[in-house]
Amino acid sequence: MAVEWFKTPFPGVRFYKHKTRKHGVKFDQYYAIRYQKDGKRQEEGLGWATEGWSAERASEELARLKRAARIGEGPQRLRESREIEEVRRLEETRQQEADRRAAITFAEFFESAYFPHAKAHKKPDSWGSEERLFRLWIAPVIGNFPFPKIVPFHLDKIKANMRAGHRKNTAPKKSKPRPLTPTSINHALAVIRQVWNFARREGIVAGDWPGRDVKKMKVNNERTRFLSRAEADRLLIELKRTSSQLHDIALISLHCGLRAGEIFVLTWDCIDFERETLLLVDTKNGKTRTAFMSPVVNMMLQRKKSEAEDGGLIFRDRLGKQITEVSAAFARVVARLCLNVGIEDPRRQVCFHTLRHTYASWLVEAGVDLYTVKELLGHKTLAMTARYSHLGENSLRQATRTLAATLDTVTPAIALKQR
Repeated sequence: MAVEWFKTPFPGVRFYKHKTRKHGVKFDQYYAIRYQKDGKRQEEGLGWATEGWSAERASEELARLKRAARIGEGPQRLRESREIEEVRRLEETRQQEADRRAAITFAEFFESAYFPHAKAHKKPDSWGSEERLFRLWIAPVIGNFPFPKIVPFHLDKIKANMRAGHRKNTAPKKSKPRPLTPTSINHALAVIRQVWNFARREGIVAGDWPGRDVKKMKVNNERTRFLSRAEADRLLIELKRTSSQLHDIALISLHCGLRAGEIFVLTWDCIDFERETLLLVDTKNGKTRTAFMSPVVNMMLQRKKSEAEDGGLIFRDRLGKQITEVSAAFARVVARLCLNVGIEDPRRQVCFHTLRHTYASWLVEAGVDLYTVKELLGHKTLAMTARYSHLGENSLRQATRTLAATLDTVTPAIALKQR
């Protein structure tokens, strides 16, 4: 539908009125300019009075375009001017967003982006450990720094604080600051690296993380302690008195070599009583393996099966949910039995993982080869199983004696031939 245009006191500027919308006491007016370019009449709309346009401003815009056409500089059409302005606006917005991202601190990103992602994709013990390291050791040093401001000096400071046990009192009073192990220090550095890489994927930071030139702590956390038959019997008896479920969990680890986490996720459909096997799905090294039950474990699980109300988890916490960590009662039982009295080196102290270590040690002592032990434990490489090699000295000594016996019979025969 055609509109009625009205002239203004300014040549080349005209307007038409809105049918209903008003600007003050008058109907809103839409302004346009008309001019010659390359011998052709051009007309371009500018905007409404309610948007700030007036006949005078429209005339100034027309004069600017004519001047640009005359001297050959700048946009000569309103469309070109708008495109340039749009590019400028977008670049300004982009720069503002870049500045905003560059100002995000490590703590802000950890709490708003990384930690929620970790909770959604990692196990509770993993993201719980990361949260504690962040809160107690990482945040006090680099929490208030934007990513580009974090340098190797800050990471070395975190290492030094953890080695000395120096931190702010950000934990309950019962949790006193103490020097941390090389494993924990390396874990803290790994958390920083993971947060940094996640921030890079999100476009928060562009460069590599600053820890590439920071040396990791040397770690030697191979446990050398394993239980004797007598110690294991005492431990199981005391566990039975304390908690039937904790006893059963410990029995599986001791007789089948399972990690605590592998036991916690066991369901009844993983058990094959006829073949006496346990199916372990998605274990620590990402693979599925089969473990073999001892007769005692088989009987214990059959008893529990007869009492089970459903076919779900074999072991549950008090709320009927999956167990996430070994009960503190295990450590209390170990303390009552004085199994760690006088032992300061954590590698020689009894903990729940000692049961799996004992299982492997007993196998080697019985003459089982290391490759078989590796497969039963689910180790990725034989090097991980090599720590048990010294325990096979008895079988190696017997093998040497067997060879020596054959040499005693062969040597005289060789000597006779040489005469």
